[in-house]
Formats: sequence, structure tokens, C-alpha cells
Amino acid sequence: MAPTLSAKLPRSRTARLVAGGTALVAVVGGTVAFTTFDKDVTLDADGATSQVSTFAGTVGDVLDAEGVTVGPHDIVAPAADAKLTDGAEIVVRYGRELTLTVDGKQQVLWTTAHTVDDALADLGVRADGAKLSASRSEPLGRQGLALDVVTPKPVTVVADGAERQVTSTAKDVAGLLSETGVSVREGDEVSAPVTDAVTAGLRLQVVRIDRSQSTEVVDLPHGSRTEKTDALFTGERKVVTEGVDGSKTVTFDDVTRDGVRAQHDVAGEVVDVAPVEEVVQVGTKAKPAPAPAPAPKAASSSSGGGSAPATGSDGLNWGALAACESGGNPRIVSSNGLYHGLYQFSVSTWRAVGGSGLPSQASAAEQTNRAQILYQRSGRGQWPVCGRKL
Repeated sequence: MAPTLSAKLPRSRTARLVAGGTALVAVVGGTVAFTTFDKDVTLDADGATSQVSTFAGTVGDVLDAEGVTVGPHDIVAPAADAKLTDGAEIVVRYGRELTLTVDGKQQVLWTTAHTVDDALADLGVRADGAKLSASRSEPLGRQGLALDVVTPKPVTVVADGAERQVTSTAKDVAGLLSETGVSVREGDEVSAPVTDAVTAGLRLQVVRIDRSQSTEVVDLPHGSRTEKTDALFTGERKVVTEGVDGSKTVTFDDVTRDGVRAQHDVAGEVVDVAPVEEVVQVGTKAKPAPAPAPAPKAASSSSGGGSAPATGSDGLNWGALAACESGGNPRIVSSNGLYHGLYQFSVSTWRAVGGSGLPSQASAAEQTNRAQILYQRSGRGQWPVCGRKL
């Protein structure tokens, strides 16, 4: 007859033996005696306690009879092969598989604890202040549990001009950014990939990247070129086209890092005003031989030193021209310092007709000679106002 729970059996041991027909009669030394192998034991199967009356010989027999299956990670005390004694207490604790990941490091452990908190204590896992993927009070079923534990870590977050030291239980960089309220815009730079695990001492920096365009107006120099011409004597130069600078608008692609410009690249340009090239004619015509100087008339004492010429041998009234241009004073210099002597030569024109030094430092005769050369080249138009006096 199979063993049954003690609650279904009579309390008297004699009654149980008689009722079950399990009393054995042995004759020892001519004496008849009754011997029973029935035992009362307490079975604690993972916290569920029951009283069992059994004829089993070992702990394992009791477990088999009660339908208690024991795996390699379960604990049985006394051991399954231990002999069963009357009044024994059998304790079974089921092993539960715990896939534990602590700060990204995973291991598979077995525990007989009933809750997450008990399992952590049982396994010696320090989780004070840690972030758990399950409630500490959550029961551990025989099917086991996967548990993530993120321990608190000191980290530094630098963003938007502020540096903060925080203690974080974020699993990865993305969680740390969310935890600290730092948003990352498209194009911003983060010093670590958002999928990286948060480690103690991490310094995370977010650099704000802004892109924009700017424009600048840039001058365009006009440049210059020369042309040879036989309309001018050798050594003479004439500007026929005045040079004019132009301008263009340049567009730049700008990149700033935390408000500081890091790139300023040309993206395009448009010419607003085209420059005008300066054109200078350079004479190639040979200079004529100098004409003999005419005998000048004596100048009055107010002429400033030197003599103003009279009508020359060429029939022109050089004295009248000198009187009109300079009042007949060979040493006079215009108020702006540009024109000198009897005929108010500029220095460049003076040198173009073979003079050296300053016209106002030459004699009246030489000044007249150079004026005659100039007249032979260019006519009286060189003296727009006084030329008619000739």
C-alpha cells in the first residue's frame, strides 16, 4: 500500500498498523513481538511544510513518494541517500537560475533565495543605491530571472558652458544624457558613443555645432598695363585710362563649436563692381635736337632773379607767356608746390623735355629753351589759359 499524508491516517500507531495491515509478527527466542517500520516525518518543500507518515527507508524515497523532483541545483537536507528516521525533518530548497548583469558584466548564478533582494544578499552583490531592472521584492520563480544591476558611479558632464559632477545609475551614455537633461541636436558632438556603458570617472562632453553663412565685401585692385605709342617722345608717359578698384561679395560657410568659429570656408563669390584697368601710354618717338636759346630781354628788378624772355627768333612772344604764367619770375613756385618757374612746368613735364633738377632752379634761358621744346612737341595747348599770349 502506497504512503499517504499523515492527516489521512489514524493518530494511534497501533491502529495505523492494524488498519493498514502492515504489522509484522516475528518470533524471536520463542517470543512473539510486533515491529513497525512506519515513520512520521516533516517535509519542508521550498517553504511548503507538510507532515508525512511513511514506510520509506531513505530521504529520497520520501521525496519520490511525495512527488518532489530534485534537480542538480536544489538543496536537500538530510541528503537524499540518508536513512530515514522517525521524527526527521526533510528540507528541500529549489535552486533558481539568476542571469545577473552588473554594470554590463554578465554571469549565470544559482540561488535558493525567494526574492530579488534575498538573492542579491545571498550572492554577496552590493547593490546599495543601484538601479535594478526588477523590483527588489519580486519573487524568483523556479523558471529563474534575468536581472540587470547598474551601480551608482561618479561622472562629469560638460555641456552648454556648465560642468557638473553627478552620481549616475544610467546604463549607457544615452541614459546619462537623459538623466541629466542634456539634449543632443543633430550635428552636435558627444565625446563618447551614446551606446557606450557609463563607467566611474567618465567625463562626458557635448559640443554644440552650429552652421551658418556669412558674407564679406572684398576690394578688387584695378591693376595696370602699358602701351607703346609714337605719339609721345621717348621717356614720356600718359595715362589714357584711369584705374578704378572694383569689389566683390564673398559668401562663407561658417562652423562654430560652442559659439567659437572653427571654420570659415569660401562657398561662392559675386563681382559687384568690376575693376577698371589703368592704361598708360609710353612714348617711342625720338626727341628732337634742342633749339638754340633766344637772347632774352633784361627783366625788371621785380622778376625775382633772372630775365624774362622777349619775342624769340621763332616769332613767338615768350615774354608775354612768361608774364601770364608766372609774372615773369623764373624762381616762382605755385602754392601747391606742383608748378615751377617762368612757364610753370610740372617736374614730370620738365624732365620729359630734358630738364634736370627743379625748373625754378634753372636759368631763365634754359627754362625758355625747354618751353620751346615743349611747344614743338605739343603746341600751345600745354598752357590752356596763357598759351594765346604767344
